[in-house]
Amino acid sequence: MGLIRAPYRPYSWPMHDFRNHFLLAFAALTFFAAANPARAQSQPGGAAAPPSTGSAQETGARDYWTDPSTGLMWVGKDNGRDVSWKGAVKYCRNLRLAGYSDWRLATLSELEGIYDKNVNAPGLARLGGPARGSDFTWHVKGSLFLTGNQWSSSQRIDDRGRPNGYAWYFDFNEGRSNDDPTGWPYPFVGRRALCVRSSGK
Repeated sequence: MGLIRAPYRPYSWPMHDFRNHFLLAFAALTFFAAANPARAQSQPGGAAAPPSTGSAQETGARDYWTDPSTGLMWVGKDNGRDVSWKGAVKYCRNLRLAGYSDWRLATLSELEGIYDKNVNAPGLARLGGPARGSDFTWHVKGSLFLTGNQWSSSQRIDDRGRPNGYAWYFDFNEGRSNDDPTGWPYPFVGRRALCVRSSGK
């Protein structure tokens, strides 16, 4: 005796069920957005915005600080996670902040210009992703929120005047520069991107 199959009848979702599910989903999304404002304000590169402090907030805009001695406009915080040199260059190039799109990775001399050994700006000492870190102070003007050593756009040059695959970074704890390889497979633990632009533009 063969198996008798019932005729196929596609399930029709009652309209009131659909409306109820839609309203529940909308309410859940609204609650999530209200409970996680930092996630909604995350910057390119996936780093959630840490709170701005000190002078970076006193300018009237939480996200940047303008150095009165040079006129350079600095982001209020670095990217917040380990990044390769090429990734740091790309991060700043793609940054859209305070209505500007001409952000760039700072040069070594520009980074050296905002170091001040007498300033203790609150930040983090963070290795790896944004979830790990401990309170730390950095000797940086403008109370910029730093989480590691900052890549510069300055590359080391060989005897023939060509980049040799190394780029300079600056340590705002020790107040000194060093260089690291710019590409794979070399590690870049503790390296960050701090973006700048000319405020005169």
